[in-house]
Amino acid sequence: MTIPLTINGTTHQIDLPEEVPLLWVLRDALGMTGTKFGCGVASCGACTVHIGSEAVRSCQIAVADVWDEVTTIEGLGQPGNLHALQAAWVEHQVAQCGYCQSGQIMQAADLLSRTPNPTDQDIDDAMAGNLCRCGTYDRIRAAIKTAAATIQGA
Repeated sequence: MTIPLTINGTTHQIDLPEEVPLLWVLRDALGMTGTKFGCGVASCGACTVHIGSEAVRSCQIAVADVWDEVTTIEGLGQPGNLHALQAAWVEHQVAQCGYCQSGQIMQAADLLSRTPNPTDQDIDDAMAGNLCRCGTYDRIRAAIKTAAATIQGA
């Protein structure tokens, strides 16, 4: 069965079993490797993407269960036109190994869409499910605050 799937504004016809996780469709079938495999059980957040306006763990969503357009890190911003979060990540030098960062940014984008001016507690609560083995949590929080101010025009 062919499944139509809109990712970053482009519709793809996916000819894979319905139960294949969205993560593997993105990475293996479509070559979109910005979304990372971390744990496979939705505990680390490395595979975070948006379906509609909701941050989800793509390792746990079967391709047949995708209910709206998918946005990946590749669709959040473009070279030369970075999303405010991507620019803030660079400004604050958040990434060390960088492996978790696409998931971190996608989770943070979800947070800012719902809470435009988050407190430290809002950030900590929203980001709690995204693990960073390098421990850059303070820089992540600072980058989210910078991005929030940029988005608000402050």
